[in-house]
Parts: sequence; structure tokens; C-alpha cells
Amino acid sequence: MRSYLPGAVGVSRLSVYDTTAPDGLHGGTPHMHLTCSEGYVVITGQGHVQTLSGEGYRETPLKPGTVAWFRPGTIHRLVNEDGLQLVVLMQNAGLPEAGDAVLTFPADVLGDPERYRAAATLPGGADLGPAYRRRDLAVTGFLAMRAAGPEAFTEFCRTAAALVAPKLADWRRRWETGPLEVALETGRQLDALEKSDPAHLAAGGIEVLANPTESGKHGMCGLLETYIPVSS
Repeated sequence: MRSYLPGAVGVSRLSVYDTTAPDGLHGGTPHMHLTCSEGYVVITGQGHVQTLSGEGYRETPLKPGTVAWFRPGTIHRLVNEDGLQLVVLMQNAGLPEAGDAVLTFPADVLGDPERYRAAATLPGGADLGPAYRRRDLAVTGFLAMRAAGPEAFTEFCRTAAALVAPKLADWRRRWETGPLEVALETGRQLDALEKSDPAHLAAGGIEVLANPTESGKHGMCGLLETYIPVSS
């Protein structure tokens, strides 16, 4: 049985990119999640997160101790002003890794699934150049969308939904066997307690990930240290 972190969330530590994007700011790649909320706990450094959603454009300062989160449908871009590092919490563990993100590439790239896939996929290896080029292309599209106004954002949402449509059956399977099953387990525990049956309490115990499962991963917003429980 797969062991999940509480609430079937994903956890990683993120060191936000500190190289310069086309608009002169340092930071990550703007993108949107379509089914997963995301949260930040700021560990150290300073910066802000730019968001574009149905609520419009916002800039939210980030400093040590700040906790910020947003719902699906929020384009977000981390800006690193001074050594920004975060703990990132992702809803629906497994879905973000299965492609629940669409990057804000220019419209001509977004409208062509093959061009989008080629631009979004990194070749692997230690060279950060491809990650920065991907970031810069997404920043270019993000800036154009922001300048164009709400209609451009609405069109991006339509295009993003079309891009991920082939993945939805796999996403549903991952959700049903992971996050949904974890939530249903709480219901079964409540049912048992209502019947004065505490048998599930005998299965308590602690699980530990002493070190990241993977380090130095080239994420969309920076270098990632990921924590992924293994099957037991």
C-alpha cells in the first residue's frame, strides 16, 4: 500500500532561480495548475509571487514566516529578491508530477500541442540553460497576456484545458487511488468510532524521510528537493 503524507499532499523544498528573466526580474517560470491548490511556507530570503487569475493581477510579498496559497486557475510566478527558499505544499500528491501545470508560453506555442510539448520538456542533465530558456519563453507569454487584459487570460484557460484533455483519465485514476482514498479512509474511521470500534488505532506509528528523495531537480520555479514516500 502506498504511504502518503498527511492529507495526501506533496512536499518539496524550493530554492527559487536567481537568474534574470526578460523583464529584468529574477525568479521562476509562470504557470497554472488546473486541479491542484499550491501553498508556500517561506523559510528564508525575500521575494514576492505574481499571480494572475479571475481576481486580476496581484503581487504578494514573501518573507520568512509567510504562508501563502492559491487555488487552481491561478497563474503564479515566483520572484527572487534575495535568496528566497520555500517549503512547497501541493494538493493531490502525484497529480502535479503527472502534468497538472500549463506554462504561459506565447499563444502560437500554446496553440500547437507538439510545439508546446517540445518547449516544456527539459532534456535532463545538470545544465540549467534549458530550464532558463523555458522560463524566459513563459515569462514572455505571461507579460503579453497580462498586458492584453482579461480576455487573454480567459483564452489561456481554454487553451490549457484543451492541452491537458488527453491526460484526464490518468489524473482521475491517480486521484481515486490516492487523495480520494485517503479522504475516504477518514470516513471509515469515523464510522468505526461511532460503532465503538477503535481497531484502526492499533495501526498507528511514525514514518520518516530523513533526507529528500531527490535533490537538485530542475523545477519550474527553481531547484527542488522532493520528499516522496515509498510504497510499503
